[in-house]
Amino acid sequence: MTDISLLITALRDTTIRKRRAAATELGKSGDLSAIQPLGEALSDPHTGVRSDSVLALGRLGDSAAVPYLLAALCDPDVEIRAGVISALGRIRDRRSVDALISCLKDGDDRIRIGAAEVLGKLRDPRALAPLNALKQDPFLDVRDAAEAAIRRIRK
Repeated sequence: MTDISLLITALRDTTIRKRRAAATELGKSGDLSAIQPLGEALSDPHTGVRSDSVLALGRLGDSAAVPYLLAALCDPDVEIRAGVISALGRIRDRRSVDALISCLKDGDDRIRIGAAEVLGKLRDPRALAPLNALKQDPFLDVRDAAEAAIRRIRK
């Protein structure tokens, strides 16, 4: 068994490789005390560290990670935002509905698709009108994801 405190300390190491490895191991640990340090690592200057931290928070799957993940939806890197949406989908906390609705207007079609899919899983009726608006999206995959989400919410 790995000492969680050592991994948490490694999240602040000067070496990118060590920070990334620590984030990955913390996600595998199942230890919810890792949520706050992983959440703080979402502001790491290195994209890889942020990405591994997002994956770790999703893997931990606890709603305590939601505020950190919601803040990371503003990350300039589309892969980070996509990972955040995936993590939120895994956690399935209704506090993420409004932020996911906002993601339906993202300039990247992968973000719109991911947000629509997670909103479908959450089955919150507040998402129906914004999802309906996506029926006019220029990308077929976005339109399909929106329609599938609408069907799921209406079940």
